[in-house]
Amino acid sequence: MDAPDILQPERYTAAPFPRYRYIPFQGDLPHPRNDPEGHSFGLEEEDLPTFTPKDWTTCQPYLYGVDLFNYGYCWEAHEAWETVWLAAGRETLTGNFVQGLIQIAAAQLKRFMQEDDGAQLLTATGIQKLSVVNGLFLGIECATFIAEVEAALNKDNPHFPLIRLHPPPKP
Repeated sequence: MDAPDILQPERYTAAPFPRYRYIPFQGDLPHPRNDPEGHSFGLEEEDLPTFTPKDWTTCQPYLYGVDLFNYGYCWEAHEAWETVWLAAGRETLTGNFVQGLIQIAAAQLKRFMQEDDGAQLLTATGIQKLSVVNGLFLGIECATFIAEVEAALNKDNPHFPLIRLHPPPKP
């Protein structure tokens, strides 16, 4: 009998994934940006002059951040979305929402590292930022995603939340 196919989350970009998932203070993997052996050492950050809600379907750093998050590259997703957050404006509705995604990614990293207090705090602050929007925003059905994020905090839940973009942009 063949093993069942494992469903992989949909990809929204064709960008390759880094060669490893960075987990701070664990193992001997090099820091991605600071160490010459790091997977992102010396890479130029993408220049993104602005980001508005209408840009999400074509914004590669945003979409790549979603891919990274969905495939468990939480530290790397945070880095990709930071460019988007700054371009959106830190104090704008869009900027606050993207900062919420960054905090959710950091919370999932803390959860993986079994730092429950940090995971809960970052989840709460991330959800607070995502909750100011109703319905669909930046392609994310907010209530559904928030419910998945909250469910992930349950110690009996081995699953990580996924971002499913609607409508899915073409890579």
